[in-house]
Amino acid sequence: MTRRYDQISHELLVMAAQAGDARALEKLVRIWHGPLVRHAMRLMPDEASALDAVQDAWVGVGRSVGKLDDPARFRAWVYRLVTNKCADVARKEARRRRADRARPAPDRRAGMGDDGLQAELRLAMREMDEDRRAMLALHYVDGLSVAELAEVFAVPTGTVKSRLFGARKELKELIERMQR
Repeated sequence: MTRRYDQISHELLVMAAQAGDARALEKLVRIWHGPLVRHAMRLMPDEASALDAVQDAWVGVGRSVGKLDDPARFRAWVYRLVTNKCADVARKEARRRRADRARPAPDRRAGMGDDGLQAELRLAMREMDEDRRAMLALHYVDGLSVAELAEVFAVPTGTVKSRLFGARKELKELIERMQR
C-alpha cells in the first residue's frame, strides 16, 4: 500500500507526541479537531454535546497516545475514542433527562437549511440509527477504509461491509419514502 505524504507526516507527529512533544500533540489537535467534531455531530443531538465528547476524547489522547502501538492507526484510534466518548456523553445526558422529565428533548433536525437533495439526504440520515449514520459518513465523507471502520466500531471487516450495505439500502428507502 502506498502512503501519502500527509499520512507519513501525521505518523511522525504521533511518534513525536508519544515521545512527549507537546507541540506535536497541538499540531495533531489542529489537524484532527475539525473532522472529529464533524464525526461527533453525526452521533450527538446537538453541538454542545458533540464538543464535550471531542474535548473528552482529546484528554484521552493526551493521556494514552503513548500506548498506541502503531502510529499509522492513529486515525482509526482517535475516531474510536470520539465514538466512545459520544456514547459516554449520551449516557450521561440520558441519566440527566430521566432525572428531569420536564426538560424537552433537543430538536435533532435543527440547523438543516440546505435545499433539495442535500436537505433530503440530511433529513433521511437523521432518521437512521446513529451507528449506521456514523459509519456511512466516516466511509463516504471522511474516507475511512473498511479496515479502519472495523477498528472504529470494534467489529470484523465483513460486518462493516454488511452494515454499509444495509445502511445504504435503508438510506435509499428513506429518501424514496420522503419523495413520495
